[in-house]
Parts: sequence; structure tokens; C-alpha cells
Amino acid sequence: MENIFAQKCITLEDTKKLAERFAELVKEKGCFVNLFGEIGAGKTAFVRLVAESLGVKEKVTSPSFVILNEYHSASIPVYHFDLYRLENVGISTITEELREYSEGKKITFVEWAEFSQGELPFERIEINVTYDDDDARIYEFKSVGHKNEYIIEELKH
Repeated sequence: MENIFAQKCITLEDTKKLAERFAELVKEKGCFVNLFGEIGAGKTAFVRLVAESLGVKEKVTSPSFVILNEYHSASIPVYHFDLYRLENVGISTITEELREYSEGKKITFVEWAEFSQGELPFERIEINVTYDDDDARIYEFKSVGHKNEYIIEELKH
């Protein structure tokens, strides 16, 4: 049985509360996070809210054109990748770098992880962001591997 947590966020305030809970759970040990969802679903908004909750002072923006944004003003480094423009061939050029960003006390977000073609086998949290009928967002969290299962369990309570 997969360990999954899902939450519907009707307002931005709902999303902010969810991001704050998530930030609280990952700030001590760090975490590698893959984000999935259509354009405009709320992936970058979630990353921004988590980063702000961790104390990031810089403006958090989408790394669509630069591939990686780094934020070092919080108590834990935050890295934000966007694989959309790399697609198939480009992913192979940064796979080893992504592995390095999965180790140690840091939080790494990877948007458009579906372009990785399974090249991200390490332990992670996957967050799928979808629209609901009423324009609300549904955030579904899943742990891949055992290392981060505690995050899903804590989100459930």
C-alpha cells in the first residue's frame, strides 16, 4: 500500500498553511521533492510558500529559463530546478548533479520531474498538483522510498 496524503486547497491561505506544515517537517533533515502538474497548477507557488516559511529572503521565482535557482538565506539551503526546457537529452547532462542535490541537509524541488524519464531513483517526496472542479488545487504527496515516510504520516495528522 502506498503512503499518500492529499489535501484540497480552496484558497491561497489554505495552500500557505499546507506549505508551512511541509516546511516545518523538512527543515531539520532536508528533502528531495519532485513536483508534477500542468502549467499554472501551482507548483512554483507551493515552492515559494515553503521557501518563505523556511525564511528565504530572496524573491522566489520559476527557474524555467535558468534551470536552477538557489536560495541560501534560510537556515537550510533551498534549490529549485525546472526540467521543462531540458526535456529528454538535457536531463542526462544533469542527472549526476540532481543526485548530489538529493544528499545532505538541503531542500531540493524539481518541477517537471516527468521529463526525468525515471532518472531520479533516489528517495524523495512526489507532489502532484491538480485542479479541482471549483478551481481549487489538490496537492497529493507520496513518499518514494522509506526515508521520507514520516513526512506523509505527519501531514495526515
